[in-house]
Amino acid sequence: MGTQEAITRIIRLVGGADNINNVWHCMTRLRFDLVDDNKVDQGEIKKIPGVLGAQLQSDQFQVIIGPQVNSWYQQMQTMLGTPSATPGDSTAGGKGRKSLVSLFMDTVSGVFGPIVPAIAGAGMIKGLLAGLVALNVVSAKSDTVVVIDLIASGVFYFLPFFLAVSAAKIFKTNEYLAAAVAACLMYPSLIEAAKNLAAGSPDAVSAFWLLNAIPVSVFNYASSVIPVIFSILALSYIHRWVDSFMPEVLKTVFTPTLTLFLAALAALVVIGPIGIYLGKGLALFIEGLFSISASFAGLVVGAIRPVAILTGMHHAMTPIALQNFSDRGYDMLMPMMFMANMAIAGSTFAIWRLSKSRQDKTVTLSAGVSALLGITEPALFGVLTRYKKAFIAATVASSLASAFIAFFGVRLYGYILSSIFSLPAYIGPYLIFALLGVAIALVLSFVLTTVLVGKEAE
Repeated sequence: MGTQEAITRIIRLVGGADNINNVWHCMTRLRFDLVDDNKVDQGEIKKIPGVLGAQLQSDQFQVIIGPQVNSWYQQMQTMLGTPSATPGDSTAGGKGRKSLVSLFMDTVSGVFGPIVPAIAGAGMIKGLLAGLVALNVVSAKSDTVVVIDLIASGVFYFLPFFLAVSAAKIFKTNEYLAAAVAACLMYPSLIEAAKNLAAGSPDAVSAFWLLNAIPVSVFNYASSVIPVIFSILALSYIHRWVDSFMPEVLKTVFTPTLTLFLAALAALVVIGPIGIYLGKGLALFIEGLFSISASFAGLVVGAIRPVAILTGMHHAMTPIALQNFSDRGYDMLMPMMFMANMAIAGSTFAIWRLSKSRQDKTVTLSAGVSALLGITEPALFGVLTRYKKAFIAATVASSLASAFIAFFGVRLYGYILSSIFSLPAYIGPYLIFALLGVAIALVLSFVLTTVLVGKEAE
């Protein structure tokens, strides 16, 4: 069966094009917002060649494809045309409005999927640079470091622009108006004022006053995540509202004018500050776990991570990690995500060793290698969901390995895909503990799976 035929069957088995409010994708999954979830035939969808799994989670139907998901998505878009609904809408009968949690999950997964290559590539460069500086291969004050750092840091500093464009696609609003809203949040006078305030400058101000009545709080939105995403969500509603009453003859000029003014004002006065505090709140929650005990935080995050990937909720950790990079210059969550991926790989390799069928060995070996490279869905949905004890073994190994590296303070200084090739980013004082953590995750999950599963995989 070819890809086109497979996509045609997926559309039919989710209830047809009329049952699809919206479809988007992350790194490995097609995510559907459906009118009526009861029309989905999950069993038949799972049988389609190329489909690794399917599930209904957080008011969205997910079809797990793997690394080829973007190609499938593009072909599906061609078949469906451009949908007009946004995540969370209910344009026809069936489902009501989504909960805020579901809307948040839909938004984060949809927004970050397309921009992961940019932030992963920049994160790898940043991590390698940090390692070279730590080893004194290059001087931190050299021109070489300055140039390489601007290549790596540019993506993160101007992240609001990337997020704005990606969010505009998700919310089906004008991408250039979205970029304009991000530009307001990133304007130099606002960022400079925020830096002066943080530095305790005597001339610093905590707010600019519009018409001496409306306060515009001073924050540095560089590298921010949540304020931008929700500002573009607001923009999408403001744009539709303005367009609904604006006379046709005035729409070309005055719809974008009024939309930009209202959306930017909302972002600067209300949404941006709330988003900043919400992002800091999420980061403080994780920091609270670390304040109890770094190892305890590792145990919790390591145990949650495999389940979060399985349910498609793992993207919720991305804004927290990015907030940590912005506030502290480093993050301790992403190393735990790395441990989880290695544990999943270890359990999958154990199933490969236990399997007797040549076909099973081929499938599990491919899934294990994929997990080593940072793509765990083939292993989770194609292998570990069939062997619950293996999934438990991976979770235990992930939790213990994460607790181990957290105890020794292993951290990253830039966003990076959690694969075996990310190890160079740990070069420096934490490399030995990162290597030991990987060894614990791989060996412990392999051994536990072998013991717990035994002859079940034969």
